[in-house]
Amino acid sequence: MVRLLIAACATFVAVSPAFAQAPKKPPNVVVIFLDDLGYGDVGCFGGKIPTPNIDRMAKEGIRFTNFYVAQAVCSASRAALLTGRYPNRVGIYGALNHNAKHGLGPNEQTIADMLKLLRYATAIFGKWHLGHLAEHLPGKHGFDEYFGLPYSNDMWPKHPSSKFPPLPLIEGTKVIAENPDQSKLTAQYTAKAVDFIRRNKERPFFLYLPHTMPHVPLFGSERFKGKSGQGLYADVVMELDDSVGQILAALKECGIDDDTLVIFLSDNGPWLSYGNHGGSAGRLREGKGTTWEGGVRVPFVARWPGKIPADAVCPEPAMTIDLLPTIAKLTGGSLPAHKLDGMDISPLLLGDPKAKSPHDAFCFYWGKHLQAVRSGLWKLYFPRSYVSLANESGKDGKPGAMRNVQAGPELFDLRKDESETTNVAEQNPQVVRRLQELADVMRKDIGDEPPQAKKK
Repeated sequence: MVRLLIAACATFVAVSPAFAQAPKKPPNVVVIFLDDLGYGDVGCFGGKIPTPNIDRMAKEGIRFTNFYVAQAVCSASRAALLTGRYPNRVGIYGALNHNAKHGLGPNEQTIADMLKLLRYATAIFGKWHLGHLAEHLPGKHGFDEYFGLPYSNDMWPKHPSSKFPPLPLIEGTKVIAENPDQSKLTAQYTAKAVDFIRRNKERPFFLYLPHTMPHVPLFGSERFKGKSGQGLYADVVMELDDSVGQILAALKECGIDDDTLVIFLSDNGPWLSYGNHGGSAGRLREGKGTTWEGGVRVPFVARWPGKIPADAVCPEPAMTIDLLPTIAKLTGGSLPAHKLDGMDISPLLLGDPKAKSPHDAFCFYWGKHLQAVRSGLWKLYFPRSYVSLANESGKDGKPGAMRNVQAGPELFDLRKDESETTNVAEQNPQVVRRLQELADVMRKDIGDEPPQAKKK
């Protein structure tokens, strides 16, 4: 893929101090990142769970209907969001566990690193999952404050049949509790976030709120127990929606509502094998752990009063890798010197009806293997094996059976068939060839290790 870099020149004009104006404060940025929330779990995306606060964000802002994560699993997805680079370029290929010795590398620059250079206050309250050793924690990647879990809440060897090793709750760099009461986590993260907003209302800030829920095992507070009438999963989602409402209320209370860009999304699709403890991909195929649309397409909503038009919908494809360069554009931040995969999508985000995706294509990996590529409205899958979770659901926190499936090559026209039911590869050989060529460029640039490759 080709990126055009345009250098801007600034002209400085001397003015009398009597007429000089104070420089405009750059916008605050809040990113709310849920874990395993499905495309079909949010009201404004057709879901049945009551999500009035997220729906309000969409009504007052913009909803992207073709927004993607770079890989449908926790650590890789988070690496892409924070760095603007495909996780395979960063060296994060899946979900790091509690025995992992590596994490996000010291040379990677995150959104927090970039905004600290602009004297932003920066904080993360929630799930990090980019390395739990001291050298990989958020403080080494641009965050002033950290409170949360260093990895997923299910990191134990015989999940879910045995007890897991001590799950650390970390503040800064210190473990302040082992095996914390997870029913309190959503409320604790939210309280920390609201306090951070109030303490930093006079200066620009970046707040990253990656909730632990609704990843299994599910935990919700007593206040929301039974509130949805749809089971524990829906109760947990309603509490997360309430957290969104508290964030929006704090911004308004502090008088900075119009100065703050708030972004809401999920890290991947729903974990379908957990049945009633997992979410819904709605009309999309499959879920977490696959490169099908249900695994990589997520609900995305952004709100910035006065900047983003109300009740807007963007059908253009975009991805989490685009957040860093877009936030750089909106805040005046400097891009990292190394290569980025993301591009500035601020025209899309700000609701320009004529704006188009700046990408020729997006690539979708599972682990180290490139499985699919999307260009425009076409998506091509290469021969691959994957683990299907659909229709093999478990219940009450226990996973159902999973099926190993061989598939590909397959081509889908997502304009007509976003549920990916009809393979049209034979009818469109020229499209297949073009997408294969785009994928070959990506393989040479980022890498590819097919599952059948044997290491020497």
